[in-house]
Amino acid sequence: MPTRSRPVAVATSVVATLLVLAVIAYLAVITGAIPANADAPPGRLETWAAKRSLRATLARETSGLRDPVPANDSTLTRGVHLYGTYCAICHGASDAKPSAVARGLYQHAPQFAKDDVTDDPVAVTYWKITHGIRLTGMPAFDSTLTADERWTIANFLAHQNDLPPTAKAAWLALPSAVQKP
Repeated sequence: MPTRSRPVAVATSVVATLLVLAVIAYLAVITGAIPANADAPPGRLETWAAKRSLRATLARETSGLRDPVPANDSTLTRGVHLYGTYCAICHGASDAKPSAVARGLYQHAPQFAKDDVTDDPVAVTYWKITHGIRLTGMPAFDSTLTADERWTIANFLAHQNDLPPTAKAAWLALPSAVQKP
């Protein structure tokens, strides 16, 4: 009989501990102890959960995605122009200077002229453009841009360091979104 009561006691302790932790978490949320402001760094648990979830989602949802856009001067130049219209306000131009909008974001948006994404698979970049990234300020463009436009931007970002002449000239000429020094 004592062997049966020990598992019950352990189970009861585990359930009680989980219940106490849930109550503490609930109280932290309703009292505002967990910051909700965009200029406060997230806690370790939030950072871990967000990064882990994003990696798992990307692995699952980009499997089998193939880039249908050819990487040539014409499409890469088009990608630069689309990027300038939809992305540069947060991710910057070739000068890598963040705009006022980018400086106000937390998580800070990577400035792609210095925070290189050329090593990311094109499908991953396409997914991020299509679906956005929760709690980062990165919007989903699936209802704003066509699939071809999203692939074109992703393709530009993948080839940003080795652009052909016309695309490179367009990238270097892209105006900075910086309003103040």
